[in-house]
Amino acid sequence: MLKKASLVFGAVLLLVGILGFVPALTPKDSQGMPLLLGLFMVGGLHNVIHFASGLFGVLASRTAHTARLYFQVFGVVYALVTIIGFIQGDSVLGLIHVNLADNLLHLVIAASSLALGFGNFEHEAATV
Repeated sequence: MLKKASLVFGAVLLLVGILGFVPALTPKDSQGMPLLLGLFMVGGLHNVIHFASGLFGVLASRTAHTARLYFQVFGVVYALVTIIGFIQGDSVLGLIHVNLADNLLHLVIAASSLALGFGNFEHEAATV
């Protein structure tokens, strides 16, 4: 299960990283900020982070151990990104712009990643 989840997370994040560079899918808001699908703030660095996170997810999907480690690290990092995003409101350390939709999505990603990374999936470890 962890390997498949890592592959799916990775593939989705790779796709999001690529789509964030497609002007037709990133109309500008009233302040001139690009919004992926008109909802999520994106930018060059934000897209690269999504792409890199996705690449790591795909690579981590090779074994249950690396997939678990991916979700543990990914979950902690995204939890920090979520907390900082909610505190700062419109950015994460001034590096990437975020809005409420981003923060809520980051919260869901962090929670699901932490559950996968630290959850009890012993049966899978025995089969790898």
